[in-house]
Amino acid sequence: MKIDYYPIILLVAGLLYSYWSGYTPVFIGLVYGIASIVSFALYAKDKKAAKTGAWRVQENTLHFSALVGGWPGAIIGQQQLRHKTQKVSFRIVFAITVLLNIGLLGWLHTPNIAPKLRYYIYKTESWAVKQFGINTGTRILLELTKFHRLQ
Repeated sequence: MKIDYYPIILLVAGLLYSYWSGYTPVFIGLVYGIASIVSFALYAKDKKAAKTGAWRVQENTLHFSALVGGWPGAIIGQQQLRHKTQKVSFRIVFAITVLLNIGLLGWLHTPNIAPKLRYYIYKTESWAVKQFGINTGTRILLELTKFHRLQ
């Protein structure tokens, strides 16, 4: 396995630990998964456009997708598609977006922020149930946002 995939393995292990320890709900991992799929698709689109001379995806868009949690998909896209691996300035900004995203994830685990995350998620759940009642959509929301254990 290439060393470039180790950060993804560490993220998955960290998200599993975070969920199991009761810091974050499944929803956080789902956000990373969806953002990664979108990010990979953007890299694939940009690679195809680079080959055909079509309109390219802006680098800021690629970086934003990494910043919001799509960096695992971006890493896979860079490696599998052999795209955006040579431009040093792009790689530096990409590394900064990964570090900022991981820093934000770490910040969610701090003693001051973790209870606030839990509070706002519960408020969102309560609002959804009041607005829509208990139906399939709210049941899915409740499952995705529940914490494994109370802290």
